[in-house]
Amino acid sequence: MSPSLFPVRGVFTPKMRTCSLRGTSILELSTTSHDGNFKSSFYGSAKYPFARGTPSLSFKSCHFSARCAVSFRPCIDIHKGKVKQIVGSTLRDSKEEGSTLVTNFESDKSAAEFAKLYKKDGLKGGHAIMLGADPLSQAAAIEALHAYPGGLHVGGGINLDNCLSYIEEGASHVIVTSYVFNNGQMDLQRLKDLVHVVGKQRLVLDLSCRKKGNKYAIVTDRWQKFSDVYLDEEVLHFLASYADEFLVHGVDVEGKKLGIDKDLVALLGEHSPIPVTYAGGVTLMADLETIKEAGKERVDVTVGSALDIFGGNLAYSDVVAWHYNNWKAINKSS
Repeated sequence: MSPSLFPVRGVFTPKMRTCSLRGTSILELSTTSHDGNFKSSFYGSAKYPFARGTPSLSFKSCHFSARCAVSFRPCIDIHKGKVKQIVGSTLRDSKEEGSTLVTNFESDKSAAEFAKLYKKDGLKGGHAIMLGADPLSQAAAIEALHAYPGGLHVGGGINLDNCLSYIEEGASHVIVTSYVFNNGQMDLQRLKDLVHVVGKQRLVLDLSCRKKGNKYAIVTDRWQKFSDVYLDEEVLHFLASYADEFLVHGVDVEGKKLGIDKDLVALLGEHSPIPVTYAGGVTLMADLETIKEAGKERVDVTVGSALDIFGGNLAYSDVVAWHYNNWKAINKSS
């Protein structure tokens, strides 16, 4: 029997931290709001009972005192209305000339059919990503949300104007990157506005990143642009005040089936104070165990191109069994 709720990931205690973002300390950014709260007109309303706009701006540290099972988070990547597996780093705007899109797989099954599969297998918290804002992809994503209401996160072109509509269509969360990391910089006001409207507990920040020197820089705009924000302990703790979860693609390995970015997984496992899902490079069952170990059993995992349902060699059924074996091990020890 699948778990009905995600596990508690830890107990938080206040801890003040500072770091530099765009020449301004995070501590300074955290004190720029009027009264420390963001009150939403949707708060408590009958129409939008989910909306909450009051994230804590104190810096928090997670001691992970509660054990939890590492989960498999499934995915549905949608491009021009079709479910595909694409090497994300090859995505370009359609107006760009000379770009070559590398597609690993295109399914003859609809996004809704994959959503029904994940629902049948009791897999919650997967993500449906629109790889382009075209009407066909939007329609396919909405069909998937209708097929599995409350079971999927949705991302791709999410902004202040449309975020609530996807929640109303059945998404449990919306996933945001480029709207917040705008023109290579973090737009804190946009982030605050999103929390004000959709609520912290409905927001996933996509912090997908690429190596730049010896650091991981968050990338935006279909992973083509480096931001000036680097993943580290301070940034993860700061952004956790505004999001329910993080989604992090290791862009350098994503879609290439060349193995995982173990250093990135270790960073997330060590420093993320909220649930975080890693994606990128999984090829073998052994990679799942490596993520489990390197992430200190605190990092969930997404598998895409390697799965047999997406044309790969890794059996989807084996990954689902691994997911439930993790839960059984936790239940036996608790």
